[in-house]
Amino acid sequence: MLSTKQAEDAIVSNYSETDQHEGKEEEKEENHSFFSVKSALWHGGSAWDAWFSCASNQVAQVLLTLPYSFSQLGMLSGILLQIFYGLLGSWTAYLISVLYIEYRSRKEKENVSFKNHVIQWFEVLDGLLGPYWKAVGLAFNCTFLLFGSVIQLIACASNIYYINDHLDKRTWTYIFGACCATTVFIPSFHNYRIWSFLGLGMTTYTAWYLAIAAFIHGQDEGVKHSAPTKLVLYFTGATNILYTFGGHAVTVEIMHAMWKPQKFKYIYLIATLYVFTLTIPSASAVYWAFGDQLLDHANAFALLPKNRFRDAAVILMLIHQFITFGFACTPLYFVWEKVIGMHDTRSICLRALARLPVVVPIWFLAIIFPFFGPINSAVGALLVSFTVYIIPSLAHMLTYRKASARQVKMLPPAPNLVKQK
Repeated sequence: MLSTKQAEDAIVSNYSETDQHEGKEEEKEENHSFFSVKSALWHGGSAWDAWFSCASNQVAQVLLTLPYSFSQLGMLSGILLQIFYGLLGSWTAYLISVLYIEYRSRKEKENVSFKNHVIQWFEVLDGLLGPYWKAVGLAFNCTFLLFGSVIQLIACASNIYYINDHLDKRTWTYIFGACCATTVFIPSFHNYRIWSFLGLGMTTYTAWYLAIAAFIHGQDEGVKHSAPTKLVLYFTGATNILYTFGGHAVTVEIMHAMWKPQKFKYIYLIATLYVFTLTIPSASAVYWAFGDQLLDHANAFALLPKNRFRDAAVILMLIHQFITFGFACTPLYFVWEKVIGMHDTRSICLRALARLPVVVPIWFLAIIFPFFGPINSAVGALLVSFTVYIIPSLAHMLTYRKASARQVKMLPPAPNLVKQK
């Protein structure tokens, strides 16, 4: 009996063999149009594109709420839980990638084509474990992505309020809901190349602005760092950090957008390590400067002095939340397209029109629930724990529970084409 790691390596190898011809054709097409504007900005599928997508998708509005979590957890617990959840999440993302490759290799051996079809997590569960697992994966992922999209709209209204408070937050939610609805025109994760790159740059600026601004401000007079004080607050802060590293609901779609998905193996881990350089310094610095005051201010912008650097960070976060809204909504668009039979449609305008019914309920929920802090914690506790950790781990164990499933599939020897004398 071979080890699980050896079996996974064999699965990756076998998938590489089955997908080799298709990958070469796609790379040839990409190289042919390398210098075109459309290729550079629109059509992405490299390992770098996947890395930018993973890193950009992990950190959005939660970057501004992590100091609040530190005020509930304390400095030491905040740092340790970030590292723990991040590394554990990277491991389960790896398990998801193995299951995706296993599912796709099986289907391609049955001559199933995915030319105009995006594979999603619930389809992987259905193909490997059956319809009950499909229902579980569909329910958790769709609910998680739905509330993730709602959180981004609420966060947009909350952030812009620090620049312009002439309109109330619900009015700003109306405005940003209309802006974010334009994501219906982005066909798939292939087309997020420039957005992922810009999004990560925006969160990088914001994170280091928070850290530097907090150090320049210094500690408030009489600042206290009393956390943790209550068990309820401790677990509330922990669930928010859990939510930080919960981007697994779009992992399969990001992989499917790659020309060679077998290269995804370590991408999520490397993205998480980069995210640590943003979240840990910024949250630690802001908590160091303001301490227990953060218990009454879930958004870090509320305590930092108003100046052009803070306004720039607010604007950049608004743009990034538009991008994150697209990341969360695109898998929902795919599910809806498959339900109504529009997934194979090539027309961008027709697909955009078909996707609008997905945006409307998200917009409505953001208007009636204008508080993203409690929603972050609820989503982290009830949805992320299953979506990110429990379901992928159980699915991997059940898929490879039998010895036959863990064995390397030996390829037949290549025929000897040299004429024997």
